[in-house]
Amino acid sequence: MRTRPVILHLDLDAFFCAVEQLHKPSLRGKPVIVGGIGRRGVVATASYEARVFGVGSAMPVAQARRLCPNAAYLWPRFAAYRAASEVVMGLLREQTPLVEQVSVDEAYLDLTPVHPDIDVAGVTELAERLRAAVHELSGLTASMGVGTSKLIAKIGSELHKPDGLTVIAPGDEANTLAPMPIRRLPGVGPATQTRLRRRGISTIGDLARTSTADVIEALGQAHGSALHQYAQGIDHRAVVPERDAKSVSAEETFPTDLTARRELTEHLRRLAGRVTARLDKEGVSGRTVTLKLRRYDFSTLTRSTTLDQPTAAASTIVAAAVQLLAAIDTSDGVRLLGVGVSGLTDYTQQDLLAALEPDPAQAEETPDDDTSDDGSAPGAATPVEVAASGRSWVPGQDITHAERGPGWVQGSGLGRVTVRFEGPHTAPGPIRTFSIDDPALAPAAPPTW
Repeated sequence: MRTRPVILHLDLDAFFCAVEQLHKPSLRGKPVIVGGIGRRGVVATASYEARVFGVGSAMPVAQARRLCPNAAYLWPRFAAYRAASEVVMGLLREQTPLVEQVSVDEAYLDLTPVHPDIDVAGVTELAERLRAAVHELSGLTASMGVGTSKLIAKIGSELHKPDGLTVIAPGDEANTLAPMPIRRLPGVGPATQTRLRRRGISTIGDLARTSTADVIEALGQAHGSALHQYAQGIDHRAVVPERDAKSVSAEETFPTDLTARRELTEHLRRLAGRVTARLDKEGVSGRTVTLKLRRYDFSTLTRSTTLDQPTAAASTIVAAAVQLLAAIDTSDGVRLLGVGVSGLTDYTQQDLLAALEPDPAQAEETPDDDTSDDGSAPGAATPVEVAASGRSWVPGQDITHAERGPGWVQGSGLGRVTVRFEGPHTAPGPIRTFSIDDPALAPAAPPTW
């Protein structure tokens, strides 16, 4: 067990929404919701202004619209989020070589290589400087927790959100955790919580005071032992930079060459299921999905894609592999197919973003043209309209006009698209409406940092 507060956890506040508000000045201080904005979508992130109305991650967007109808509902802009993340993660890696990025907006730092003897006062000063540097460099705010372990640092970062800092001194771990509900511990989901509550265990302190034998009897050897240690503030996990050299994979050689994409896709699903089972068994997730394909002539191709967040979800792995397969000509036959996941970490992100894929059936519907100044479209059946030319515009999308310059889509419907012309370094800009086929309009890259 470490005796110095050398583990720091950083969590960028309401990250997707914060980037949107940074790039879209008219949305600053207003409720913003990023996610699957069709009828079956889910909320990926809600701004703090939207959370006041009870909107939260993983909530159906239909429910969010009832709770907060005047919010700006935006489609995710992953390129913008990746760019913002790279700026912050680059800054973190300047502080220590031991940085474990567990998602696009979250990371652990181990300060031991550069500050092995740091104390509470010293790490508090360092963390405050780092928070200020993150804001100055990226325009975003971060909440931080510091302690002797990943567990304590992570819980600390959640205590004073947004834009807060909590340093838990060595020796204070168990007392800090004791009054918290058991759901705050990693690995305690609804089923585990129910089993523990049946034994009268509702808080972390209750769990710490329960004998190890009783906890193991309730939860099993591995799970019970780990949770009992966590409840006492004991966590020996190391901060491990991304392990690109390690991977989990599965492959299959076919008795006859395959050409039908539907059949190949079914094999991809089975292979992804085998990979997911191994990821779950090892308690890891990964960010890079690789497709391996051997042709009829024994030539071998590999294609890879890197995701925004680590995943162990079969649906996400399959979607990435299918996209890679779509770019390969399989008409001459495939002898072998393989799927692998690399860039492994000990973290498994709940895969909210899998629900954000466009629904082609919904995209053919036409929404009401009732877009408000804050980007919302009250009562809209769907925020996407596809033009005869095949072009479509979604709320939040970056766009440029040949004469007016860069802006973003507020909404579309009835053959029109509404655009607000502004950017991260401008005042709130004017709104204009165009035909969705206006040749002066074109998709654009996100603003640069």
